Amino acid sequence: MFKVPIKENEKLKTVVDRINSNSKIQTLWKSANITAIDRLNFTDHGPTHAKIVSNIALRIFRILSKYGIVSNIEKDYELAKEDAEIVIVLASALHDIGMAVHRVKHYFFSVVLATDLLNEVLEGIYSEEVKTIISTEVLHAIVSHHHDIHPLTLEAGIVRVADALDMAKGRARIPFEIGKISIHSVSALSIEEIKIEEGKEKPVEIKIKMSNSSGIFQVDELLKNKIRNSGLEKYLQVKAEITAEKEKKIIDKFTL
Repeated sequence: MFKVPIKENEKLKTVVDRINSNSKIQTLWKSANITAIDRLNFTDHGPTHAKIVSNIALRIFRILSKYGIVSNIEKDYELAKEDAEIVIVLASALHDIGMAVHRVKHYFFSVVLATDLLNEVLEGIYSEEVKTIISTEVLHAIVSHHHDIHPLTLEAGIVRVADALDMAKGRARIPFEIGKISIHSVSALSIEEIKIEEGKEKPVEIKIKMSNSSGIFQVDELLKNKIRNSGLEKYLQVKAEITAEKEKKIIDKFTL
């Protein structure tokens, strides 16, 4: 089941309930995983990934809000913080549904597929004008999760970074177990835990616990690229450390 901490956001509760009852969204998540797992031997890009990214994104946004950092939907459209949460959760939930079509340029396919779904999920919650604003902001965040596209809103930057933070070791299990041994799978297996906390030097501190130093690839090559030009650089501090006394051996040998 798709779950995020609702707190007092009743509109978000309605949106989450509608996501869970929408058979199109459930089927697109399933189809995205057919492409990702069965056909490409990638990690999960379906409901588990959607839920993890949504929870991370919401956590980051709520910490930033606590420090007085205002979302673009509040600043540009005079809407509420609760509406920004809906943009963030919907974009996080739908950003990879385009994988159902193809991995290549899946973010554009996600935008196409999400357009009608957003109309269904938001119907009756907002006026036609506000529904249109929310929808376009969600679509912007979806397309901006790709590292080559520059996010223009705080919400989009948050979704982009949250997507990269779904990197704990279970995410690499599928490609690794079928023999897809690479720096990507090995380094991902080294990530033991990700914690998102309030920071001392910057509003958000991201703590990454690793069992092996190969995990630094995930941080320096993948996460850094998503943080760069996200608009969140001045708000985030990333700390990665090996927590075990002895580095964990992941592979015995590698033959090219």
